[in-house]
Amino acid sequence: MDFTSIIGNLAAVLTTVSFLPQALKTIRTKDTKGLSLPMYVLFVLGVGLWLLYGMLNNQMPIIAGNSITFILAGTILLFMVKGLLSRK
Repeated sequence: MDFTSIIGNLAAVLTTVSFLPQALKTIRTKDTKGLSLPMYVLFVLGVGLWLLYGMLNNQMPIIAGNSITFILAGTILLFMVKGLLSRK
C-alpha cells in the first residue's frame, strides 16, 4: 500500500469513527433537540454524493468511509425527522 492510500484510508477511518459517538448517543437516548436539522440534511446529501463519486471512480477508501458515515448520519437524521413528526 502506497503513502497516498494510507492517507486516504486513515482519513476515511477517522471521519467515519467521529460520527459513532453521536449516533450511539442518539440511538440510546432518542434525543435530537440539540442537533441542527439543516446541517444533517446537507451533510447526509453531501456524504451520499461523496459515496456516488467514490463508486464512479472506484475509490475504495471513499466508498467504505462514506457508506458507513451515510448510515450513521442517516440514522441520526431519521431520528430527528421522527422526533419532529411526533411533536406535531
